[in-house]
Amino acid sequence: MPSRPDRRQRPDRPPAVTLVLAFDCAVSGLGVAVVRDDTCLAAVREGGRDQAAGLLPAIERTLRMAGVGRRDLALIAVTVGPGSFTGVRVGLAAARGLAVGLGVPLAGLSATSVLIAQAQAPTADRLAVAAIDSRLGDWFCALGDGAQTPFATTPGGLADRLGGRACAVVGHEAGRLAAPLAAAGIDAIAHEALPDPAILARLALAAGVETWRIRNGHEGLPGPLYLRGVSITLPDGGRRTVDG
Repeated sequence: MPSRPDRRQRPDRPPAVTLVLAFDCAVSGLGVAVVRDDTCLAAVREGGRDQAAGLLPAIERTLRMAGVGRRDLALIAVTVGPGSFTGVRVGLAAARGLAVGLGVPLAGLSATSVLIAQAQAPTADRLAVAAIDSRLGDWFCALGDGAQTPFATTPGGLADRLGGRACAVVGHEAGRLAAPLAAAGIDAIAHEALPDPAILARLALAAGVETWRIRNGHEGLPGPLYLRGVSITLPDGGRRTVDG
């Protein structure tokens, strides 16, 4: 009687590959990345304010650079704010459309959580402070010491929250916030950065694809994160804030 094959001699199956398409339009311009497990295969960064026209071509270009197709993707990740009202809307609309069309989960993370993740390694001895200019005289911030819940604050209000702790302010034009903190007696350094879509992809992957699928099923697709109403430009050139 022939002996049964020894299963232990069979080669191990290669681990499943997880491809993530991640993009950010929340702060300034747009950034797109394709990440396979922990490796960034391709990334594109574009400046300017016309994300509505530029995002989908940038996504297609990044996929071509990575050598993958839309149907290869297992997860879409997008920043949901805080930041530019228009940028957040553009990013979410594209992300929702792709997730529904491809039948994959959608991960929504705050832009501040991505910035804090970018600041952790080079500033391990300082408290990371994510900073996004609201363009209305204050900043959208989050502290890397706990829940990382974003909040709107002035430089003086942030100095009070820091309570004398040394910090690294990370964000677009971060020096404009670090300077008044330093003037208030805070040991603050600036780390200029925009949300990195490759970091966004890795954060989304860390939670797990199925976790996002379950969350989408229970809560629906991610919505925008606004810390105040929408700032609009009036016919006379003035600006005011209305509920979004």
